[in-house]
Amino acid sequence: MEIIHIAAECYPYAKAGGLGDVVGALPKYQQQLGHIAKVILPMYRTPYLYNHTWDTVHQGYINIGAWRTAYTVIKESSGELGFDLYCVDINGLLDREKIYGYTDDTERFIGFQIAAVDWLSQWQHKPNVVHVHDHHAGLVPFLMQHCYQYKHLSNIKTILTIHNAQYQGAMPWSKVNLLPSWDSWAWGKLDWNNAINPLASAVKCAHKVNTVSPSYMQEIRYNANGLEKLFEYEQGKCSGIINGIDTKVWNTANDSYLQHHYTSATVVAGKAANKALLCTQFNLQQHAPLCIFIGRLVGEKAADILPQTIRKAMEVYDGKINFLILGSGDPAIEQELTQLTQYYTGYYNSRIAYNEALSHTMYAGADYILMPSRVEPCGLNQLYALRYGTIPLVRNTGGLKDTVIDVGDGGYGFTFNEATVSDVIHTLGRAAELYYYNKPELERIQQYIMQLNYSWEHSAALYINLYKS
Repeated sequence: MEIIHIAAECYPYAKAGGLGDVVGALPKYQQQLGHIAKVILPMYRTPYLYNHTWDTVHQGYINIGAWRTAYTVIKESSGELGFDLYCVDINGLLDREKIYGYTDDTERFIGFQIAAVDWLSQWQHKPNVVHVHDHHAGLVPFLMQHCYQYKHLSNIKTILTIHNAQYQGAMPWSKVNLLPSWDSWAWGKLDWNNAINPLASAVKCAHKVNTVSPSYMQEIRYNANGLEKLFEYEQGKCSGIINGIDTKVWNTANDSYLQHHYTSATVVAGKAANKALLCTQFNLQQHAPLCIFIGRLVGEKAADILPQTIRKAMEVYDGKINFLILGSGDPAIEQELTQLTQYYTGYYNSRIAYNEALSHTMYAGADYILMPSRVEPCGLNQLYALRYGTIPLVRNTGGLKDTVIDVGDGGYGFTFNEATVSDVIHTLGRAAELYYYNKPELERIQQYIMQLNYSWEHSAALYINLYKS
């Protein structure tokens, strides 16, 4: 089976979040199952581009509205990723350093999608499946089925994976002229709430739709930023598959980012050594449990409750818990978290940044990871934490609900129901009690969670079964 993934992110070429991790790992594991998996990505000007050798495999022309422009497709030549990576370049549109955040993002991703489909339309053979990820590639099924020059692709099966339904790429109908000539009878395949909505279009046009966890598939039927009725209507072709993690990248025995390696058998000593590094670097108390937060500092992740939670925890637990935060996002949250470092020296610190190397050390050195997310389609951080023997404290939502079982129910984490300061404070107390008063149980849980299997092998096989259906 030949599978073509079209996405905006792919680790290690370009990553802003979990989407990049998934697109960088799933194709590799599909290859290992004996299939041919390829990824098509915009050619951002990232360090990976300049540090690798590329072959030009195609050059062509497309129209983006009234603008006729050349595009180029290049292929990473070493094959080191375990799958073929192709990048589409359009001068003046895709030649940017950042993935997102430009005023012409709509035009950028429309151009990327048209070029990707145009290239596919000129292949001598047809792939079995075109797998699109999120709204940045959401117009691809429509282009393949309803644009006149690409209708010969309409019998290729398409699947949409929704990594986050809150982001939909909606644009006014005045942008419709950017698309190649299409069958006007199919206007309803583009429209949602009087706008062109790429995510809604993909839900309507794709042959199958999945989210990155079963629980999130159920949640978006009543919380999908305005698409609830659509998911209710299309539920017959929708399902949920939990994400996996790349266990070769996330491996405490040989992680290149770690100074101190360990296994489940040596987890206590290994985590203590990594924790000592963190506590020295960030001036924290090594005797107290270390609770970390890693991620985007935005309301979706409930990062807005972190400052007040930290203040309350310092008041209630009086130096019995350390906090270390790594992330960036809302400037107001960033500022408040930075200011707190002046008041809780020795028990709290933060690094306002994206830092892959530091995140690995934090997973290895922390006792607990806090994820109070309001929305969490799957969540990868809790899976990385489990792999590194760090116990998750998570809100019961989306993929967190599917992957973390509370210790009170015979499980290995701590769960709570609401993204509130009081719920988090109560949960922190439960976690601290385990740390201080039941060290043998803490060690047992750490050893157990490191052996849980959330690798991509299982999830990749589920995707193959979905394609076959």
